[in-house]
Amino acid sequence: MSATIISAIRALGRLVLRTLAGLGQVVLFAGSTLTHIVRPPFYPREFFSALMNVGYLSLPVVGLTAIFTGAALALQIYSGGSRFNAPEVVPQIVAIGMVRELGPVLVGLMIAARVTSSIAAELATMKVTEQIDALVTLSTAPLKYLVMPRVLAGILAGPILVAVADSIGIFGGFAVATQILGFNSTTYILNTINFLTGEDIISSLAKGAAFGFIATLMGCYFGLNSGRGAQGVGAATKSSVQAAAVLILTANLLLTAVFFTA
Repeated sequence: MSATIISAIRALGRLVLRTLAGLGQVVLFAGSTLTHIVRPPFYPREFFSALMNVGYLSLPVVGLTAIFTGAALALQIYSGGSRFNAPEVVPQIVAIGMVRELGPVLVGLMIAARVTSSIAAELATMKVTEQIDALVTLSTAPLKYLVMPRVLAGILAGPILVAVADSIGIFGGFAVATQILGFNSTTYILNTINFLTGEDIISSLAKGAAFGFIATLMGCYFGLNSGRGAQGVGAATKSSVQAAAVLILTANLLLTAVFFTA
């Protein structure tokens, strides 16, 4: 083989090895974080502060995203259904689309955009300014004090945000369908309630918990492993959002396969 081909193979091999090593480090970090969740000491003040940041402060962007998505989805389904003389499927498809897929995924991506970047920048800045070294000097484990409260907040806030997004998204579709498309409000609500199942709701909430875990974990991982200086903080923030978004979409596919391809 020519030197060019050998060089390309070597470059590909190095990329694969770096990727596998990075995944291994993330898995070990996630396992260590989960073990710390159930072991004392606990820091309730840090936890409630993280819960406020991850959950409550994310409500405006999640609500706006969900209501506009639900409204647009109703219009698209009505337009597409009219081609097959089936515009009456709007409430059913809006409900299943928001609950099974769009609600959880949009919440996950919004958390990645707002919370993951914030956590990564905060922890990377703490590392640059040697605040994390100070915690170690004071015999306080950074994983316990900084990571565990944020990850636990993500796990608990994720399903709540998804439930809110699902409800608001369905309401957005309801508003468009009844006020613009001429649907009867009572019939629309009954069709929505009758079409959704417990499995749909459980899968939606489970995805919310998984996506919240991924988003906060990636922010903590890249923040604690950032480089030095302002450039390191920026790189950690960018990498955390990219990794969180890719992992959320990958996890969505895997969870969908688990719940709906039995």
